[in-house]
Amino acid sequence: MDFHAFMYVTIGRRHELEQGMAGKNPKLYQRMLDEIGEYARLCDEAGYAGIGIPEHHLQVEGFELGQDPGLMAMYMGMQTKRLRINQFGYVLPTHNPLRLAEHAATLDHMLGGRLNIAFVRGYQARWFRNYAAVPGVRATGPWNRNTPEDEMNRELFEECVDIIKTAWEKDTFSYNGKYWTFPADDQHPHDHPVYYKYGQGVDSDGTIREVGIAPKPLQQPIPLYSGFTHSMRTSLYWARVGGKPVVLSDNYDFCEVLWSRYRDEAEAHGHTVAPGEEAAWGGYLILADTKAQAEEWANDIYWFWDAWSMPFGQGYPAMLIGDVDTISRKIEEATKHISFNEAYFLFGQGVLERDKCLRTLELFAEKVMPRFQ
Repeated sequence: MDFHAFMYVTIGRRHELEQGMAGKNPKLYQRMLDEIGEYARLCDEAGYAGIGIPEHHLQVEGFELGQDPGLMAMYMGMQTKRLRINQFGYVLPTHNPLRLAEHAATLDHMLGGRLNIAFVRGYQARWFRNYAAVPGVRATGPWNRNTPEDEMNRELFEECVDIIKTAWEKDTFSYNGKYWTFPADDQHPHDHPVYYKYGQGVDSDGTIREVGIAPKPLQQPIPLYSGFTHSMRTSLYWARVGGKPVVLSDNYDFCEVLWSRYRDEAEAHGHTVAPGEEAAWGGYLILADTKAQAEEWANDIYWFWDAWSMPFGQGYPAMLIGDVDTISRKIEEATKHISFNEAYFLFGQGVLERDKCLRTLELFAEKVMPRFQ
């Protein structure tokens, strides 16, 4: 089983966040960079399979500062030699998909083929609205589920995935969708002999019929994930197009149904899914030398989740709180219900002191991982 750590890229402890505007504090940001660099190096050396970060912007409050998918992923990559970098994930409705395809392919090369990617729809309306790539698209969440806004977001998201995968797979292509057209339909022909002598997609009179990104990704293909999801509809979409959901839930009745339906949907669309590859599992890891110590550390984590995630409509993930034996039993319980080859664990980065985060990561690598490998 492969184990991955995941960080929200939080800039401060609870008391620092509660002072307000922590995201604007350069000293806190520098400390955060130093800490997450140390966490990445530890994970690289201790046998973790990967480390992950999200994409979120305009976070003056400091709760999530993974604001640039490329810069933060490269920073993690520079700290490590073998660790996979999980960009989980690009918020597609806020990107030009052709540019994103090129960006991710280039990042894959710069990381030496160590990139995993998730594509997500976007739920943080403040920054989403200001970064939206298509007029009228909105973030999605419990407040607008099953509305025209929700459907537009989903349509645009799926069109972006189609464009990106096509750009990665084909040397050049054209695309005429509901939201995006490539090449742009208002381009005027111009003469440049290099295009038609040494490339393709451009006629000798300068007419641009197809476009392509360069370079191609180093990995063929880059592994695709859905990001953290509890949505059956989203998971079945990824079963059709070849991506893996990551489910942070201890609702095993739901998990069992999702795993089963994913496999059926994937096979119905011609995809062979090895046992354990239907989805990845995980939760929030708070691991200490004693159960009482872990429960004490968890107080600030629950505060963080209640203050930040709950108002977005996100309930608690599976909470893995305790000592080595407790955490091992929780993972064992999950394996009794579902088969998974990858597990993703949030940990207290930013909110908890550095020594507590290091202890969590060290204990898990030294005492828990060997029980499942």
